[in-house]
Amino acid sequence: MDDLPKCETNHVPLTPLTFLKRAASAYAGRFTWRQTHERCLRLASSLRSLDVVKNDVVSILAPNVPAMYEMHFAVPMVGAVLNTINARLNAANIATILRHSGAKVFFVDCMHVLVAREALAMLSATGYCIPMVIDIDDINSPTGVQIGDLEYEDLIQKGDLADVPEELRDEWDPIALNYTSGTTSEPKGVVYSHRGAYLSTLSLILGWEMRSEPVYLWTLPMYHCNGWTFTWGIAARGGTNVCLRNVTALNIYRNIVAHRVTNMCCAPVIFNILLDAEPHERREAVAPIEILTGGAPPPPALILKMESLGFHITHAYGLTEATGPALVCEWRADWNRLPPSKQARLKARQGISVLTLADVDVKDLDTMRSVPRDGKSMGEIVLRGSSIMKGYYKNPEATAKAFRNGWFLTGDVGVVHHDGYVEVKDRSKDVIISGGENISSVDLENVLYRHPRVLEVAVVAMPHPRWGESPCAFISINKNSEGETDDVKEAEILSFCRKNLPNFMVPKKVEFMPELPKTSTGKIQKFQLRALAKTMVVSEDVSAASPRLSRL
Repeated sequence: MDDLPKCETNHVPLTPLTFLKRAASAYAGRFTWRQTHERCLRLASSLRSLDVVKNDVVSILAPNVPAMYEMHFAVPMVGAVLNTINARLNAANIATILRHSGAKVFFVDCMHVLVAREALAMLSATGYCIPMVIDIDDINSPTGVQIGDLEYEDLIQKGDLADVPEELRDEWDPIALNYTSGTTSEPKGVVYSHRGAYLSTLSLILGWEMRSEPVYLWTLPMYHCNGWTFTWGIAARGGTNVCLRNVTALNIYRNIVAHRVTNMCCAPVIFNILLDAEPHERREAVAPIEILTGGAPPPPALILKMESLGFHITHAYGLTEATGPALVCEWRADWNRLPPSKQARLKARQGISVLTLADVDVKDLDTMRSVPRDGKSMGEIVLRGSSIMKGYYKNPEATAKAFRNGWFLTGDVGVVHHDGYVEVKDRSKDVIISGGENISSVDLENVLYRHPRVLEVAVVAMPHPRWGESPCAFISINKNSEGETDDVKEAEILSFCRKNLPNFMVPKKVEFMPELPKTSTGKIQKFQLRALAKTMVVSEDVSAASPRLSRL
């Protein structure tokens, strides 16, 4: 059997580009799939005419619009690498990414002209070579705004369909360069391979049980891990892409009803947008809508509220370095008999590995031994498999640090339950050690989310003279019927905690904020809150009933 060789007939490199070719053939009658394929071929032809070649980086700064979607196929068709830039970054961040990536071409949507122009000016001021700039206008409401020499639709029209792209030869070739959100450190450039993108896409289609011909609403930014690979996945299922320039409650509800949406992905921050919608913004969905959520652990209380509106929640866990979601909380039939509150708690867990990930474990990094499956023993979540990144671009030291003994170290602390399902307890630097007790900020946050007036919460460590560290809760409050938030006081929150938590887990301080600071992908920026908490000191008299606080 070893004498049977690989050949072009039985061994074809894996790439998500095949999904578009298949969709153009199998779903040619569906709205725009054949046209989309042709537009991507034309754009690829135009990129080649601009001397874009293999491994060149092509950057794009745009919201969820058709051009952003098409570039996920057109750019890799010429062997180039797609860099989708986070549209909520500031000019300095964008300039840093353009410089580090060495982008040869920079596509800019009309919504982001001002910040793009500022970023390009910063590059120019440092003597750095400016990439070729191509404008993307709003096809529904053209603005005519231009900062580049070329326009996206002109490139589509000028492209030659006879200019057929070369077939991929090596599935290990890079397909995308994505920069981490930088919640705990400086952003790093994460390189994906064609193979990893292909396998991750298949994993999520299977793990989410996505049907053929879905109607998918783009509430998740395509710049976030390439839309968790669903930029390629919707083509694989022959679905309909419903693009949103602006993600608002009204736009989400209106499009759900207008297009009979079946699927959407989002971070839990979108849950709050939907739950806080005004009565005139809401629409009632005809059928349950499948939501895949991740990016931050969704509290069980939030899952319950969302499912009461007709959404069916599936929880996933992943990182930029894992090509998006790596674990999915797959549902088990016997859980259907459980009460809704228990079901929500199970759904809040991160779950088991997607099918194409070789392995996931929770290990003690000092010994690299697996922790017991008791739901209590904590260790670091580690992953390995073909969907893990190639590495960090131009950063071999960071790559070597992240890869250890055949595993990718996620930096997330978790436990493994008796049934093998993993649950994240914290980022490694967010675990609070108070008097020798490890306190999971996620566990404490989940309890606080059960308070009816809590909208958002983040718990971090603050200094304590006796215990070393103690929990500090930063909270934003839901408005009452009169539109006020200042009626909820610290004493009420602390009383709620004492009724629902062990004494050592009760926060020593509750700080109210109008809104918690977030990254551009909706994750709460705990490093900012940690810095603020470090300025607070508990001045505690051992005999006193409650601590006194002061700021440094």
